[in-house]
Amino acid sequence: MAISTGFAFSCRPHFPLSQSMRKVFMSCSAAIEAIEEIDSGKEPAEWKRFNSKELGISSSMIARPTRVVLNGLKSKGFEVYLVGGCVRDLILKRTPKDFDIITTAELKEVRRTFSHCEIVGRRFPICHVHVDDEVVEVSSFHTSGIRPVRNLGLSFEKPVDCDEKDHFRWRNCLRRDFTINGLMFDPYSKLIYDYMGGVDDIRKAKVQTIGPASFSFIEDCARILRAIRIAARLGFRFGRETALSIKNLSSSVLRLDRGRLLMEMNYMLAYGSAEASLRLLWKFGLLDILLPIQAAYFVRHGFRRRDKSLYFPTSIN
Repeated sequence: MAISTGFAFSCRPHFPLSQSMRKVFMSCSAAIEAIEEIDSGKEPAEWKRFNSKELGISSSMIARPTRVVLNGLKSKGFEVYLVGGCVRDLILKRTPKDFDIITTAELKEVRRTFSHCEIVGRRFPICHVHVDDEVVEVSSFHTSGIRPVRNLGLSFEKPVDCDEKDHFRWRNCLRRDFTINGLMFDPYSKLIYDYMGGVDDIRKAKVQTIGPASFSFIEDCARILRAIRIAARLGFRFGRETALSIKNLSSSVLRLDRGRLLMEMNYMLAYGSAEASLRLLWKFGLLDILLPIQAAYFVRHGFRRRDKSLYFPTSIN
């Protein structure tokens, strides 16, 4: 049926550590110890499936270039899913910035399916499919399966009554950053697979990591900036553990190279969320590190960080 038209540290430095950088690593270690008790109490989320219609999602909400790619791969007999932030935005009735696809096809099979397609990236290769002057990103379960599943110190085990496809999807979602991004949408069966509690957190307007936040942010310190960006753009709040880890590990973003920091800041200050992003950066002590001139302006004008309200529970009825 066609739709209508193991544990890798991505921030590990490759240069001798200065005194200031040694302090960064020491603060990271101290932060993990400080919230170790919180981390150890986190339980795996219940696996759920949602009917996309019941969540208000229709095929017409998917951009045409994305539908072309989905239909092309489906017609060849491959399974295809929308993944990540685009599923979150569809649930929130927001127009996704872009749509990411994952498929059971290998990347070379994706390239053979479309005339204007190229494989990009060495460490984590994906396909760029060109449709109507748009680029649709397609990843493969086969390629993502090469990445080791992180050891989060949690007893994530496959339930007895689940099938292999569920287990395959779950393992992929486990590699993602936040629960609200750990969703998979099959637009043909009209099912949204939620293995990380993402839909519940969307309803609560809450950003929290998949697994212990301290481990997640040290595994990839850029997630700290992505957390700020997502919360600012959506008007979400942080879960308690995630908020504490952002504050305690804020200085670890210095381990990112200048180009990556610039890219993350550009994303953060775009799409109409610049003010909210700056306020969150200020609240968590990141503005002093990344934009000291703007931080000095905040100080001059008497802004307060209000550390006692870094997080609070919210809900959507």
